[in-house]
Formats: sequence, structure tokens, C-alpha cells
Amino acid sequence: MSQSEFKTGTLSRRSLIKQTAAVGLFTFVPKSVLGDPNQPSANDKLNIACVGIGGKGHSDTLSVSSQNIAALCDVDDRYAARTFEMFPQAKRYRDFRHMLDKQNDIDAVVIATPDHTHALIALTAMKMGKHVYCQKPLTHTVEETRLMRKVAAEMKVATQMGNQGQASEQTRLIQEFISDGAIGPVRQVHIWTDRPMQGVFGEYWPQGVDRPTDAPSAPEHLDWDLWLGPAPRRPYHPAYHPFKWRGWWDFGTGALGDIGCHAMDPVFRALKLGYPLSVQASCTRVNTESYPVASMVTYEFPSRGKMPPVTITWYDGGLKPPRPEELEPGQMMGTGGTLYIGDKGKILNGRIIPETKMKEYTPPAKTLPRSIGHYEEWIEACKGGKPAGSNFEFAGHLTEVVLMGNIALRVELREKLMQQKLLWDAEKREFSNLPEANAFLKKDYRPEFSIHTI
Repeated sequence: MSQSEFKTGTLSRRSLIKQTAAVGLFTFVPKSVLGDPNQPSANDKLNIACVGIGGKGHSDTLSVSSQNIAALCDVDDRYAARTFEMFPQAKRYRDFRHMLDKQNDIDAVVIATPDHTHALIALTAMKMGKHVYCQKPLTHTVEETRLMRKVAAEMKVATQMGNQGQASEQTRLIQEFISDGAIGPVRQVHIWTDRPMQGVFGEYWPQGVDRPTDAPSAPEHLDWDLWLGPAPRRPYHPAYHPFKWRGWWDFGTGALGDIGCHAMDPVFRALKLGYPLSVQASCTRVNTESYPVASMVTYEFPSRGKMPPVTITWYDGGLKPPRPEELEPGQMMGTGGTLYIGDKGKILNGRIIPETKMKEYTPPAKTLPRSIGHYEEWIEACKGGKPAGSNFEFAGHLTEVVLMGNIALRVELREKLMQQKLLWDAEKREFSNLPEANAFLKKDYRPEFSIHTI
């Protein structure tokens, strides 16, 4: 799309943004002030547009359907059909850019597209003053997380990342347990998942594979060029869409990106984590096309106030830490879980082990505010309430650290990373001992889908 085509009414998008910012961008303004019958007031329902509605986006759309679903957008008509049918009043689009240009009544946007398109859609919407809910991981690269945080703050829009567990009771309880000293100072945390391997629900998606060599025609119900978006051109193949895109470097963020923003969220909150000092990894076969079948990633974090240094180790592909001695015979660690190791004990999946110690422990008073619901937090924030629990300031930092782990898995860096671990300079926000690694903090974009020309 050319700059001349990028219009909203008679003003260019960039001009409209500047004029809006000049008068101050409030989260919600009454209709009477704006004189716009399409602009809702704080007492009205939001006009929400949902982009990427065939997979997780289907349930995301249902989760915000207490509001007005004003527009639906997906590049695959067949994959999105059930959502289109459920909301016949919503206007339908394939290209999110056309949707945002043509439909000026949209207040907020829900994004559940593949990872590689998150930042482009979210940044476009936020720069137009739209509130944004974006699925995890927030972005595809570290550079994108920084820009998302920056633009969200500048535009003063309400944001939320789609890691629903952040709103749970369990997330609050683990923070209160750690703060109470239930297991003493925490020095190690182990986090694991069975993804992408065969699980309870079958194989999640393949990794450690090469690019397909055949090139079948894209089906008519799919706009393949729009699906690729910012990614380099390649022929259509069902190995990528739907869902299996997660295992490919160009589109997804692998098992770590998929689950890390869920599983690490309570750890970051409970241990008040900032940036790591170092990142190192080991893995099975990996190439320039897809993530490894299984991997281990270790982050070392410095002390934080009275909290000592802590090591966080991530396992995927069915790998796990050693079974803790305190776990009773017959008890399972689970196909995915979290183990906190403190000076005075261990917490496995939210409970002190062994179970006898859990029963002896008197939980502290509930000191943290409880959530009204993950999606409800965001809707309330859009209407002028307090920031949502996984707003882009918090979620951007979490995602940034998670994605650092994927850089440590890059096959292009493997030889040098066999001789050293990656050291992180928190002030400069770059790797200090391996300049080649910094190239993977960002990526190139096809010109018509670049985040740098929005």
C-alpha cells in the first residue's frame, strides 16, 4: 500500500495521529464532547475489531463479546467461517489495513494472528489511538517489544497481552507464598513443557525440520501474500498454515515463545525479575528454518533488593529437571510445570512439597488485589479504568527476556556459543560479548509490511 493510499477520510493517517495527540489522547471521551455519534462514551459498549479469528482468535472474540463486535478480519475465509457466522452484524475484511482505514468507529483491536504479524497490526492500531489486546508472545523480535512499549505509552492506550494465567488466583498465591518466605530465598526455578512434542492432544507442531520442497497452489479461500505479511516471500504450503507456523523461525517463536510468556509470568512477578545477566542454551537438531525438537535455556539474574541471584532454567520438547527428592512416590511432576527451589524448601506447581509440609504451612493473608478477569481487565482499562495486569509495559519486558532465549538457540551462533554464554548489557540493552547475536534482536521486513513505515 502506498503512502497516498494510506488515508483516513481526507487526512493522512500520520496527520490524523499528530492532530489527535495535539489535543491530548484520553482513554475514553463522552460523545457530547467529540460530537461523533460513532464514538462511545464510558457507559457504552466498545466497538471492537478482531484480527485473526480462526484459531485462538475465535475464543478471544467470544471472550470480548460482551462489547460490540464491529469488525472481523482474517486472511483465510474458511478458517474464520465459524466466527464470521456467529457475528453476522460485524463487517468482514481480509486486510487489517483496509479495515482500520475504512471503519473509523473502531475503539479497540484484538489480535490473534501468527507471531510474525503481531507488531505490525498492533503498532498500526495504537498509532491510530486504538486500544489493543494482543496474543502472546507479544512480538516476534526484541526490537518489536521495545517499540510496542514505547508507542503504547506515548498514545496512552489500554493494552493487554494474551497470557490469561496472569489474572488467576494461582499467580497471586505464588507471589504471596514467596513474599511470605514459605521456602526461604529462592535461588533456582525450573520450568518445563512437553511442547512441541507429542502430548495429550497429539503432536502440537513439528520442529527441527527443513523447508518443504514442493509448492502446492494456495487455496482460493486464503490470501497467502497477506498471511506472509512482513515475512520473506515463500511458496504456500500446509506445513505452515494453519497453526503449524509456530515451529518456523520466520513465523513463530517455538515452544519457548508459545509457552514461556504463560509459564514465566508468575515467576517474573514473584521474584521481581528485571533483565538477566546471561543466557545460554543447549538443544537437539536446529537449522535456519525451524526451532529445535527440544531445548534447555538457562537465564542468570542478579540480586534484586533483598532477593539473591536466581537461575531460571527452561525445558521443552519433553525434557524436565531431575525429579525432586521431596516428591512422594507415585506423584507426577506433570508434562508441564514449575519448580521453585529455596533455601528452606521447594514449591512444585503451586504447592510446597512434600504434601505434609504444605499441610503444615499456614498461608499468609491475601494481600494482592484479585483480578476481575483477564479480558474484563482490558475492557475496563479501555473505559478509563486502571491498567490491565499484562499491559504492554510489563508484557513487553517479559516477552523481551523470553525471546532472548531463542537467540541463544540460533544455529548461526552455535559454534561461538559452544565457547561462551551470552552476556546481556541491561543499560545498553544488547549482548556485550557477541556482536553477531545482536543482529537477531530485530529482523528485516518486506517494504509494504514494515513496522518502520507506519
